[in-house]
Amino acid sequence: MSQFDAVEVIRTKRDGQALRDGQIDWVVDAYTRGEVADEQMAALAMAILLNGMERREISRWTDAMIASGIRLSFPAEALGGRPTTDKHSTGGVGDKITLPLAPLVAACGAAVPQLSGRGLGHTGGTLDKLESIPGWRATLTQDQMLAQLGDIGAVICAASDDLAPADKKLYALRDVTGTVEAIPLIASSIMSKKIAEGTAALVLDVKVGSGAFMKDIDPARELARTMVALGADHDVRTVAVLTDMTTPLGLTAGNALEVRESVEVLAGGGPPDVVELTVTLAREMLRAAGIEDVDPAQRLADGSAMDVWARMIRAQGGDPDAALPTARETHVVPAPADGVLVGLDAYAVGVAAWRLGAGRARKEDPVQAGAGVEMHAKPGAEVRGGEPLFTLHTDEPDRFGRAADVLATAVTIAPAGSRPDLPDLVLDRIAE
Repeated sequence: MSQFDAVEVIRTKRDGQALRDGQIDWVVDAYTRGEVADEQMAALAMAILLNGMERREISRWTDAMIASGIRLSFPAEALGGRPTTDKHSTGGVGDKITLPLAPLVAACGAAVPQLSGRGLGHTGGTLDKLESIPGWRATLTQDQMLAQLGDIGAVICAASDDLAPADKKLYALRDVTGTVEAIPLIASSIMSKKIAEGTAALVLDVKVGSGAFMKDIDPARELARTMVALGADHDVRTVAVLTDMTTPLGLTAGNALEVRESVEVLAGGGPPDVVELTVTLAREMLRAAGIEDVDPAQRLADGSAMDVWARMIRAQGGDPDAALPTARETHVVPAPADGVLVGLDAYAVGVAAWRLGAGRARKEDPVQAGAGVEMHAKPGAEVRGGEPLFTLHTDEPDRFGRAADVLATAVTIAPAGSRPDLPDLVLDRIAE
């Protein structure tokens, strides 16, 4: 018989007290095994949301989440001496950065074991984007991952169900109990998976703004500090960069559309904001991995990052030279007036892409590879009424109306000559 019971643990946190290590270990393990009921863990999650957790508690909770499953290992000798480094984004609209970033950092001499996920709601998923490439597969064994990292230096694939399974169960519960916003639970959810993944260094891209999970900078800073501290507590060199997500990244939101734009970046072109953030995060990842003598901007310019991309896609069954899927139907949305575009709401653009078929409402829903939104102007640009502002892509033309409706709320146009006060792309940097 256990020395703990769920009601006692719930009461401890309900009354504002810190949970003991043994209580944390027991409740996470017992919930994963089904001994603690959903309604009991829901009550505990709400108590954590309302009363918070100390650093020690969050660190131990993260330990317990990691211990619920396997922990990957990438020995240096199997990687040819390459140090491992990874990136995690909290998610946004048009956030295709992983696609050019992983091969770029590998081209600079690091090994990048990037375990990624699928999109849900208005934010896109890296695996959905890559699956628009003919033949590409997301599922690899650990041996296949290790071999690809040793040979090419980069892998982007789906996480195993055995990696922090407690998180998968708790994440689903938080989603239906109003406890998603609990920063200790967000931080431990993200970091348990990343620490279990086995990387030695980690850069966190914490998005802030309407298109992000964190709408305001103060809670985003708190989340970033909490995750950086968790990294330090678990011997993973961790830095967080807070970046703006009031406006979508780049000029596309949608799976194949974003792959095309990522390839443009790897070819030395692409939208300036995507290039800027890719290079910024690459420099942070390399610094965290102890590589300071390589300029990632040069690796973009000389084509070596593109070479790694092509090898990485081929290694996972994809054809990097194949034509990407395109939607059967397109529809142009014109600018409503002359002037300067001063606002382009990321959330509205993400919802429009979702309504066109690029995203899913439930994790089992299919997505359209070619669906999405193409933007012809970004804030700061002059626009003319009647000229194209968006091109919408979908296989089902009856989706155009609802997508156009939400995009009408996304746009703010000021008189010609206006100078919009645009936020910096990088808002803050947090490290221990």
